[in-house]
Amino acid sequence: MSSTMRAFVLTGPREGSVQEVPVPRATAGEVVVDVERAGVCGTDVEFFTGEMAYLHQGHAAYPMRLGHEWAGTVSAVGDGVDPAWLGRRVMGDTMLGDRTCRRCRRGHQHTCENRQEVGIRGGRAGALAERLAVPAWSLHALPGSVDAELGALVEPGGNALRAARAAGTGAGDRALVLGPGTIGLLTALFLRAAGAEVHVMGVADGAFARSLGFAHVWTRATLPDLPFDAVVDATGAPGSPALAVELVEPAGRVVHIGLSGRPSLLDTRELVLKDVTAVGVLSASPGLADTIAAYASGAVDPRPLVAATVGLDRTGAVLAGERIGGAGPKVHIDPRR
Repeated sequence: MSSTMRAFVLTGPREGSVQEVPVPRATAGEVVVDVERAGVCGTDVEFFTGEMAYLHQGHAAYPMRLGHEWAGTVSAVGDGVDPAWLGRRVMGDTMLGDRTCRRCRRGHQHTCENRQEVGIRGGRAGALAERLAVPAWSLHALPGSVDAELGALVEPGGNALRAARAAGTGAGDRALVLGPGTIGLLTALFLRAAGAEVHVMGVADGAFARSLGFAHVWTRATLPDLPFDAVVDATGAPGSPALAVELVEPAGRVVHIGLSGRPSLLDTRELVLKDVTAVGVLSASPGLADTIAAYASGAVDPRPLVAATVGLDRTGAVLAGERIGGAGPKVHIDPRR
């Protein structure tokens, strides 16, 4: 086996290329995964542009290797790892807590102050590469009905599942999702699977959302005056959190999963006087297993969201915003190409 592999290395804002880098080793407690798919998401784009907050907070620095939405097959295991992992198709948690602090011990390792994040934080190399090393405890096995494409959609799906659950809606309830990007549409799919009447609001005509079977697709100008039992803000617009509180029914719930590039302001008097419950969702971690189960059963099918799957050499173009493939918001990278 060669001692090097191909990986996309980001060396500065809008500067990156495919390079030959050392193949990772399976150290004690870790595995090496042959990456089959890796998704590109908004966080990756923020690192590419240099806008990502972690770069300015000291949690990340160039050069770095992106990629936290991935699936692949375990090809090597380190000391102390069950050899039964070998040959298994897996995906993995992005958030790697230290497993010793109070938050980790209480089951909130995704909020660990000392956490690494695969392809994002703490120097942990990501999956835009032929191989990836991660702790064995972070793995989730994928059943046969969940292939690499679906597997690479588990991480964003876990975020969306948590947002949908936080909305607390079901049969007889009406939910509004602000922002028909990957996370917004995945959230809408999970809300629909739970029985809610789902409405989606964006800035464009919403043709793609309609192609997924959502009949109630609006812009701000066309949004009807309806009571929404829950509103999920999946946008990056700084005004959307306040809009969510404005649009939700009294005693309803607002869920904030989108992050804007500058502070968002909302009037907490409206939050209090409407008796609204507000929830923030940071990570997919607590929702990964149930997302895999939803994909495996067919309860939620996110495949239409993938516009194209391209080789590693196209990574820079994807990060720069080049439109590739169909109408879906997600592009996957196959590092084997």
